Amino acid sequence: MALLQHVFGSVEAAIAAYGVLALFLILYFESFGVPLPGESALITVSLLAAHGDHAIGHVILAAWCGAVLGDSTGYLIGRIGGRPVLLWLAPKIRLTPDRLARIEKTARDKGFIMVMTARFVVGLRQLNGILAGSVAMPWPRFVLANALGALLWASFWSLGAYFFADLFRRFL
Repeated sequence: MALLQHVFGSVEAAIAAYGVLALFLILYFESFGVPLPGESALITVSLLAAHGDHAIGHVILAAWCGAVLGDSTGYLIGRIGGRPVLLWLAPKIRLTPDRLARIEKTARDKGFIMVMTARFVVGLRQLNGILAGSVAMPWPRFVLANALGALLWASFWSLGAYFFADLFRRFL
């Protein structure tokens, strides 16, 4: 319980105290709608890995697992709660009925590509699983697209920050 209080109370403190476990939890909860700074946490932990505080392989694995499991939880929420969950969330995240209808149509028509690339779009990253579940995207297609997208996203931000850490330091 103390870990969850740390994660929701202070991202920096949670990362300092728990490292990649905190990253996993932040990305897990962010991936199904909890407003947490997942990308920032991933970059932060990757920069720490560049300085030897964490192994970059562990960072990528924690990010990938948190993202995949979080989106899968969102899928389950969407599959069980479906449209009522989306309608409940919509006003809280400024999602108009027209935009929601367009996103749902895209999810039905281009679900695999949407799920795979949604992780790179703030807002859609958090609703990705819920949307896919609510439009009844087949589970095997969702899992494959989710796993591939999470791997691309986690690798891009982790390795980018890890390999360019010295460049970032010059600007700080």
